[in-house]
Amino acid sequence: MRLLVIDGNSILNRAFYGIKLLTTKDGRYTNGIYGFMNIFHRLLEDCKPDRVAVAFDVKAPTFRHEMYTEYKAGRKGMPDELHEQMPVLKELLTFLGYKVVEKAGWEADDILGTLSVQMKEGDHCFIATGDRDSLQLVSENTTVLLASTKMGRTQTVSYDSQKIMEEYGVTPKQMIELKALQGDSSDNIPGVAGVGPKTAGELIQKYGSIDYIYENIDALEIKPKLREKLVENKESAYLSRKLGTISLEAPIDTDMDSYVQAEGDKGAATRLLASLEMFKMIETFELGAHHSETEEKVSGETVEVKYVDGLDEIRLDDAIYFIPVYEDGEVVKIAFFADGAVYIAENNSFIFASQLAEILSDEKKEKITYDIKPLHSWAFARGVEIKGRISDLMIAGYILNPSASDYRPSRVLQEYGGALPSMNEDNQLALDTASLRDAWEKVFCELEKNGQTDLMYNIEMPLAKVLSSMEVTGFLVDSQSIEEYGAVLETQVNSLVERIYDLAGEEFNINSPKQLGTVLFEKLKLPSKKKTKSGYSTNADVLEALAPDYPIVSLVLEYRTLAKLKSTYCDGLKKCVAPDGRIHSTLNQTETRTGRISSTEPNLQNIPVRSDVGRELRKFFVAKEGCVLIDADYSQIELRVLAHIANDERMLAAFNNEDDIHTITASQVFNMPVEAVTPLMRTRAKAVNFGIVYGIGAFSLAKDIGVTRAEADRYIKGYLHNFSGVDSYMQKVIADAKINGFVSTLFGRRRYLPELTSSNAMLRQFGERVARNMPIQGTAADIIKIAMIRVYERMKAENLKARLIMQVHDELIVEAPEDEKEKVLKIVKEEMENATVMNVKLTADVHSGKSWYEAKD
Repeated sequence: MRLLVIDGNSILNRAFYGIKLLTTKDGRYTNGIYGFMNIFHRLLEDCKPDRVAVAFDVKAPTFRHEMYTEYKAGRKGMPDELHEQMPVLKELLTFLGYKVVEKAGWEADDILGTLSVQMKEGDHCFIATGDRDSLQLVSENTTVLLASTKMGRTQTVSYDSQKIMEEYGVTPKQMIELKALQGDSSDNIPGVAGVGPKTAGELIQKYGSIDYIYENIDALEIKPKLREKLVENKESAYLSRKLGTISLEAPIDTDMDSYVQAEGDKGAATRLLASLEMFKMIETFELGAHHSETEEKVSGETVEVKYVDGLDEIRLDDAIYFIPVYEDGEVVKIAFFADGAVYIAENNSFIFASQLAEILSDEKKEKITYDIKPLHSWAFARGVEIKGRISDLMIAGYILNPSASDYRPSRVLQEYGGALPSMNEDNQLALDTASLRDAWEKVFCELEKNGQTDLMYNIEMPLAKVLSSMEVTGFLVDSQSIEEYGAVLETQVNSLVERIYDLAGEEFNINSPKQLGTVLFEKLKLPSKKKTKSGYSTNADVLEALAPDYPIVSLVLEYRTLAKLKSTYCDGLKKCVAPDGRIHSTLNQTETRTGRISSTEPNLQNIPVRSDVGRELRKFFVAKEGCVLIDADYSQIELRVLAHIANDERMLAAFNNEDDIHTITASQVFNMPVEAVTPLMRTRAKAVNFGIVYGIGAFSLAKDIGVTRAEADRYIKGYLHNFSGVDSYMQKVIADAKINGFVSTLFGRRRYLPELTSSNAMLRQFGERVARNMPIQGTAADIIKIAMIRVYERMKAENLKARLIMQVHDELIVEAPEDEKEKVLKIVKEEMENATVMNVKLTADVHSGKSWYEAKD
């Protein structure tokens, strides 16, 4: 028999503090459960038990409290975020068929001990805990797996008698004697005053027990002061031993057959994990297609998977549910859900593409799929247009829950309370396709309930087509110039390396923080901040503070900048150039929580623009022969959105009168006429303006603009006093978010903020910053998306050859034939400035040039 006994409180506590706070979209905390279940699964795999018990403490006095009223006094209570997870975890374990054991008046440790001594010859008990108290239970039949958490990862160390002897120099039973002398501050066990772990260890290693010590107290070869302490605290020592001794006789069920995993309710476990948004855990514990006996299955029958040679063999309804599979942009197979079955067709004939094109171009059929963007790309490459109403479950899932990491149909179906269909074969594509219809019905109901169908169909769905077009078109680059610039940078980097070595007096790895710290702070004796276990900090903040006074530090910073430009941008961009000479960045629609589009492979939104060296990179992004690039950038769009949302009269007037908002702000904050505002005042006012948008505090503002915290605090208060509409908005948006649990943009995009209810002050402050910022940043992101769609559709409607090729935050880039330049300049400016109607004017600065550098600058 192999018994696994888990100290539930201890392991849950480890998991909770070892993982950052995680929540579901409706605000339930899950990090403790998530971490516990991962540890639990690993223990099951490692120990391979045939019996399992999970012990928990009961919130009630124990026999130890009756013995000593100060037992565990002063221990902090369980935080609310952890407390709410405890009953959910117990319910989940029960659904999985595992025995939860708890007994009023007794601690989980006593349950561990009582079960461990039930082992007979040939049996073995594994005790999983984070509490070293349990080491006293180690025996020939019992191993303690001691859990510890480092860097968010929980590891277990196996303790047998030999391991305890090696580490402590005592036997497992003598661990109790150690506690009798040294006490335990975490449990408020007094021990002997003035005796610590080292002295306690020496005494027990030499004399074996406190009984021997006190029976021979006058004959012991110890210092008089220690003898005096022992004598004075004899009663405390014996009390401490009693308190620290784990009972082996807790009144619990000791019939080992009671701890064999029961049938439980796998369907309920699946639904609970789905509601907690732990979909990977459903797979980990091999759940998913389970149902309660009383629960009706999705289709009433097992969904059959059928393989067909051609798409014409499938009878499609007016609404078709399908998922394509791609390789290198080609649809290699496609699965449809029709007539209660999943039909899978491989692309193994020349008519496959024409059959698929016919289905996609049938405007009478509604198309519901998963991840529509690559299908648009497939269609673009073949001159096919996808017609009719199009719905994408991935995009809908993202709108409803932007914090999720996976929007597969099977996962989304479970998230919204649906049960997975049973399949006649283990096939993820088939399972997702079979789940698509029911998942879509549930998600669409949620979109309607939230008032988000306009966001879905007027912004996100048409945007997918625009992004696809941009990816297919790509951005032309001058590869030869990138190569030449990379060589120049390499020469400069090598020169910097030699100069750094000369000043250091030795060669070392400049990229190694440890070696750099040693050279700067030990060899050269530069002033350093406190040294940590990993060495001296050499991050940018530390080095920037030292750079004005120490040339070697200035060179290191320059080296880092140029080395990153060389490796990340020059070398990195060269690898991404396609055979057509263009970079086809992937534009991600469902990644950010604010609704912003992100760019990867490569990230063209991350091209540095503030440094002169970084700006050079934009020279290598060019228009093709006979074309120009048109660059259009919204002017201060987030501040304009803030003015509208806050309905602040002064901000609205400044923008609508085309005044300089930063000068106006400086005039208000510093209480002086506009004409008296200095460049420094304007710079500081600009920092306040943009800082307010991001919920900046006085500490951060002071650091950004180089003033005292008191000055920064005065600037912020002055700003909010003069822009009272903004101040009212900041307060109201947080109050509303606490009531609703989310904030939203002007177009209905939501972000859920469970952090606002956290007992942790730092998390609450983070939630408040997001509550202030997200409606502004998210609305600006929605507006740029609307502008992209309108620019794309208008150029198409006017039969222009110009193509939208990139979006970078508030900036759009179009590649247009030279003879279309003036028309496209006009179109882009008009559509961007009229993307939506607000109480403030939207302004776009539009320029053209042969390169991104020329068009931008």
